[in-house]
Amino acid sequence: MKNILKKGFYIFFSLVIGGIVSIIIKDHIDYSILNKPPLSPPKLLFPIAWSIIYLLMGISYYLFRKDYPNNEDKITFLYYFQLFINALWSIIFFLFKWRFLAIIWILLLLALIVWLTMLLYQKVKISSYLYIPYIIWVIFATYLTIGIYILN
Repeated sequence: MKNILKKGFYIFFSLVIGGIVSIIIKDHIDYSILNKPPLSPPKLLFPIAWSIIYLLMGISYYLFRKDYPNNEDKITFLYYFQLFINALWSIIFFLFKWRFLAIIWILLLLALIVWLTMLLYQKVKISSYLYIPYIIWVIFATYLTIGIYILN
């Protein structure tokens, strides 16, 4: 039973964090009234994309922990740290509306994700591959963040 709970925690923790953040910012999301750059997706796409990404992150981390249950402090730290940075981006961008800081923050997030992916690649390749959609999405989110800052 303890093993099943641990697996569930690894797989779903990031999804839970994303859900908590969405509850915090839901009344402050102004995406529909912002001037947006070309290729901006509809608001409906974001919760779908992020749910998939959070689930892939959780599966990736679970696969890593399955093969390396101990003594991989750098990867574990980076996993939780980038998740924390990710969660704070939404609060910075939507709740506080600090758009310029959001640009810097998302660039930090992107750097952390790439670093984490490179470390995972050295240990469990499939775990790193599961981060590819996350990297692509954050690159796109960086474009949107910069575009929204410039246009508003």
